Amino acid sequence: MTARTEPAARKKAIVDRLMSLEAQELATAQAHYDAFLRDSQLDDREGHDKDDIAASRENADLAAAFDAPVHAHHAKIDVIENTDFSLTDTVRPGAVIRFNNRSFVVCVSTTRFEVDGRTYMGISTQSPIYLAMAGLQQGDFFTHNGTEFEVQEVL
Repeated sequence: MTARTEPAARKKAIVDRLMSLEAQELATAQAHYDAFLRDSQLDDREGHDKDDIAASRENADLAAAFDAPVHAHHAKIDVIENTDFSLTDTVRPGAVIRFNNRSFVVCVSTTRFEVDGRTYMGISTQSPIYLAMAGLQQGDFFTHNGTEFEVQEVL
């Protein structure tokens, strides 16, 4: 096993978990959307009272509210699928980085997730902290919100 094989396998596991996490988020948002949309449909009977119509409209509004997260998760999956996650020594989209003893994947913002006992979090390429460290390498320093950080690792 070469020195680059272990980091490559580790990075693949991280990216696979990132995609899995986003796919789960999409499935949840889609299920909520589908449920509210289904509940917004009035049945075939002729007479519907005001409560039926109000409930239908409320469920249609809730379905519309879940439509935005569905699109957002689709967009995140598209970004993940189109990001170059090859090994790198520079902070860029697709890099896995560690600073302040915390690990991040530069791609899309996510909740925290674990891979092999280490906690990661996705950060967007539009986030101020990413913009402060873009282009840096392991051992470089950057300042964010008045605090100096060292880039401890870049994969």
